[in-house]
Amino acid sequence: MPEKVSPGPLRGNPPPREAVCIHTRKVYDSCREKECLRDLRVFLTSASQEILENAINVKAKNAELLFASIDVEPITYNRGFFTVDVRYFYRVTLDAFCGIGRPKTLCGLAIFDKRTVLFGSEGNARIFSSNFVCNAQDIQNLERTNLPVAVVEVVNPVVLGSKILDTCCDNGSSIDIPAEICGCFDDDLVVNSEGRQLFVTLGQFSIIKLERDVQLLIPAFDFCMPDKECPGNPDDPCALFQNFQFPVDEFFPPNSLNDPDEFFAAGLDEFIGGDGVALIEWPEMAEIDPSPALHVTLRRGESGDQREIEIEGDRAADCAALLAEWRA
Repeated sequence: MPEKVSPGPLRGNPPPREAVCIHTRKVYDSCREKECLRDLRVFLTSASQEILENAINVKAKNAELLFASIDVEPITYNRGFFTVDVRYFYRVTLDAFCGIGRPKTLCGLAIFDKRTVLFGSEGNARIFSSNFVCNAQDIQNLERTNLPVAVVEVVNPVVLGSKILDTCCDNGSSIDIPAEICGCFDDDLVVNSEGRQLFVTLGQFSIIKLERDVQLLIPAFDFCMPDKECPGNPDDPCALFQNFQFPVDEFFPPNSLNDPDEFFAAGLDEFIGGDGVALIEWPEMAEIDPSPALHVTLRRGESGDQREIEIEGDRAADCAALLAEWRA
């Protein structure tokens, strides 16, 4: 009898039992972006615009991505490639300082347009399908095609800065804001203000993909039948609580990275190579070798209170001399 295979990491490399054909979406092309969106105009609500006219300074609090509108179009004379236009809508919240007293909250809309080119392959088949209905005419679904589908994955941006400008020009009257976006605010948005205008700079991480419906032949081991029984309501809730793991990370947040991608995704590489000094614990976790650098290793000594320090790298001799002088 063949060995049973369960979902999860494979041990012993058991052979597949058969090759099966599945219908899924295949990613034909994708890109990732770490963008600094400089000086985006914030279209404030009417109440917030009145506060801005008398504000001395503003401080950004946060930005929330409300929606991303996507449009995919083929590129003429470059078959298989498509332009992906994405319009991001952000709700930005700021504090306005108008003098003595507590700051007042400002709220408005920021918009950013992005275009990228990705490969989506060729083909334009018309697809018809139906939903089964027993002893009656099946329900006919709307016609669709196998043209590529754009998928945008993005996290809420980080507010990097804000500023106020006095202007007499109206540069927002041509902005087309959907009614659904306007409905996310408690007041009307001011898009044609000729007074003071507010601008913010945002930092954003995103992934854009082009996918197509395809049929793929893949190796299969077996049908995935759950092994665990569905638990019922326990008679003793405290007994259920005793099975919970203690949330150690809630009390002691982890201070290490799981892989190098987390290091660069957090933007920590920007702190290396400047005029200052960066202290890096376990740099091998990020797979980096900064230069110039000092490598400091601490070890336990023979006694419980004794520590051994080993210094290697640039200017290690100078540091050792300073350490010896400090001990003396």
